[in-house]
Amino acid sequence: MNLVDHLPALQVVVPMLSAPLVVLLQPRGLAWAGATAAGLVSFAIAVALAMAVLGGETQTYAMGGWPAPYGIALAVDDFSALVLLLVTGAGAAALLAARPSVDKQIEEERQPLFYAAWLLGLAGLAGIVVSADAFNIFVFMEISSLASYILIAGGPDRRALPAVFKYLIMGTIGATFYLIGVGLVYMMTGTLNLADMQARIGDVVDLNPILVAAGFITIGLALKAAVFPLHVWLPNAYTHAPHMVTVFLAACATKVALYVLIRFDSMVFQDKLSDHVIQFAMFAMPLAVLGILVASAVAMFEGNLKRLLGTSSVAQIGYILLGASFVSQAGITAGAMHMFNHALAKGGLFLAVACLAYHYRDLRLSQLGGAAARMPWTCAALVLCGLSLIGVPGTAGFISKWLLITAALDAGPWGWTLVIVILVSSLMAVVYVWRIVETLYFQAPATEETGIVEAPLQLLLMTWLVALLNIAFGLAPAIPLTLAEGSAAALLGGMP
Repeated sequence: MNLVDHLPALQVVVPMLSAPLVVLLQPRGLAWAGATAAGLVSFAIAVALAMAVLGGETQTYAMGGWPAPYGIALAVDDFSALVLLLVTGAGAAALLAARPSVDKQIEEERQPLFYAAWLLGLAGLAGIVVSADAFNIFVFMEISSLASYILIAGGPDRRALPAVFKYLIMGTIGATFYLIGVGLVYMMTGTLNLADMQARIGDVVDLNPILVAAGFITIGLALKAAVFPLHVWLPNAYTHAPHMVTVFLAACATKVALYVLIRFDSMVFQDKLSDHVIQFAMFAMPLAVLGILVASAVAMFEGNLKRLLGTSSVAQIGYILLGASFVSQAGITAGAMHMFNHALAKGGLFLAVACLAYHYRDLRLSQLGGAAARMPWTCAALVLCGLSLIGVPGTAGFISKWLLITAALDAGPWGWTLVIVILVSSLMAVVYVWRIVETLYFQAPATEETGIVEAPLQLLLMTWLVALLNIAFGLAPAIPLTLAEGSAAALLGGMP
């Protein structure tokens, strides 16, 4: 074996082993440097895995040399590679930009522990994506969740404590439901390996426990993914978390849960259970449509900038779930693409919010009037990412919304209704993004405070890099689009 063969394992090992080392880096700045180095290495590993997958080679790894299903298996295909890119990319970008904001919000003596928790969260999310074993997905899910609770509660805002408690309760219920479902499937098939489950489930005579398991797993993962109406933990968690934690989690955390939901349901249930495709569509599509419309409507009237963007994330989760609910090549391709593109748009928006928060402690829209005159570069980057969130042509967000519209039109006569939903929700996004733009550019300053200038260069440069990536992947989407198409082909490959 050469080093490339070990990349699936290194994707988890690098951040996980770096976490305890970062705790030892006490002098100012060293903990950030160590965590950032580990994040960049993780991203480089994800890029190498994506290049290998694009070359037509699924990467597999047997831990300890024990082959599946007897040992723990790791696997990276097109879908895994796409989600790994956005998880590690979000982690690396947020870490590169983090130091000015974290220095402002986290006491120096607590920063090594903060960055260690960050790396454990990154390791947990990456572990979920590369794991080919249902129980180990649960283990990594708990690692990432526990780290996320610490990160959200680790800032100076005491309102994060009730928010993280609600997140903990909802996350625990979701994980418990998932584990009960996995236990039922294991009881009927005798295996925890996803590919082995797929092969054995067709031999199960009594399918009632499998149907119950499908319900438990779907609801549990929907809780983790903040699917409407199971999203109540998300707006407060994003609003009161430290700003750079919001950047990281908003870009990738819920998408990893959706990844597991789509993969598990497609591989294990839809392939073998008769009528389950219809059942999944009847469950997912109404929730997706309600999430898109209700969350967009709430965001139109929200007065806090972070909560507004957090609420809009519920609508964007609805777009991803809507694509998956078509259970078609076009639909899953659109959903996978929107995972990637929303990570770019929302990551850039929350980076711009972190820039604003460097001088504006109160992120209510009423307090941000005239900010563009004082922080023009920050506000311009926010506008670019907002255009991508709306889906303006030339941005990454347009690509995935166009693919969703195409998938809806392919779904039959009723697809026009879903096209109308997508267009109406995009107009609603115009409204709440325009509210932000109007405040920043056209309202008078709420205070006469002087000395408000651009955020530190390190934070501002990363904000602009992500903003420009929204344009770059809008004009040249070949890499994520190829991975998204490969994801759909692989997930639908065994289905009738």
